[in-house]
Amino acid sequence: MRRLRFLVRKEFQELKRNPKMLRVLIIAPVMQLIVMGYAATTDVRNVPTIVVDADRTPASRDLIGRFEGSPYFSIVDVTSRDLDIDDALEHRRAWMALSIPAGYGNAVAAGRPVTVQVIADGTDSNSATVGLAYATSLVAEKAVDVAASRLGAAGRVPLGALEARTRVWFNPQLLSQQFMVPGVLALLLMITTGVLGAVAIVREKELGTLEQLNVTPLKGWELTVGKLLPFGLLGVIQVFLVVSVAVFWFEIPFRGSFPLLFGLSLIYLLCTLGLGLLVSTLSNSQQQAMMTAAFFFMIPMILLSGFIFPIENMPAAIQPITYLIPLRYFLVIVRGIFLKGTGLESFWLDALLMLAWGLTVLTLATIRSRKTLK
Repeated sequence: MRRLRFLVRKEFQELKRNPKMLRVLIIAPVMQLIVMGYAATTDVRNVPTIVVDADRTPASRDLIGRFEGSPYFSIVDVTSRDLDIDDALEHRRAWMALSIPAGYGNAVAAGRPVTVQVIADGTDSNSATVGLAYATSLVAEKAVDVAASRLGAAGRVPLGALEARTRVWFNPQLLSQQFMVPGVLALLLMITTGVLGAVAIVREKELGTLEQLNVTPLKGWELTVGKLLPFGLLGVIQVFLVVSVAVFWFEIPFRGSFPLLFGLSLIYLLCTLGLGLLVSTLSNSQQQAMMTAAFFFMIPMILLSGFIFPIENMPAAIQPITYLIPLRYFLVIVRGIFLKGTGLESFWLDALLMLAWGLTVLTLATIRSRKTLK
């Protein structure tokens, strides 16, 4: 323990002499969370929309008013020519178009079927899908109101006996920010402790100081723990900072147990630090370590963990690969604790698999980083 304490003190002294590294480890994660918390969202609002109103009646203006009053659409132009749609979508002045045909008002008044056309720019498939769903909902609401007023005027009960009532649990407003921000916590811990931990160890090789450590009485496991423990402690600080920003800045509801989240974060840090140590054993320079960590580990983990794309939507052949990614398990845990308030009984298997992954990778990395230089 005495040798280990001196090695940890040495690591902190090196960090103290490198203020840029401290800023990267402490300030950068908070700034990244704030930026990504606002940017990483699948919500669609203020979609630029052009309207072609070939009817010019109070009924058509009422439909346009529904779009203008919605927070999801921003009317950029109202015209009577269909050709204006092509120009607006092609030059990105609008992302969507609403075309109201001539005779729309008379058809609505007479109760005849009438069709309005909604056109979307499909270059951004997610925004187009969500925007079309919003537009369809607004048109459907208009149709229901027209049917209800017509039946009511005829002295009959508007609408039928069948009524659908929907409820959304855990995120009633369906805000993607509440889904993404807790996931950013897992992402930042992986990047900072994994990549920077690997770079710090490789730096010892470049400077030649690893040779000096090899002639000390330090054992292999002491050298490993001493090099990783400072970054683990900094990772603990990041957990407190990021959770505080998520709760008090973004007002993400925290319904679970913070001690449980903290304990499982330590297991996750074991995975990220073990990954960083493994990358360091595969690299001979800091640049090589960063490239290896980014392209062979970080990017595949982000894409296959469910952070951006639902695992259920992936091809069946790829889904088994996701079980080899610790980020997958921690995303389930952190989102469950934040939004659902679930306990260990709900994701004990995820925690166990994450622990097994971390111990396995750390063991492999320790074997590769044995004390003798090659």
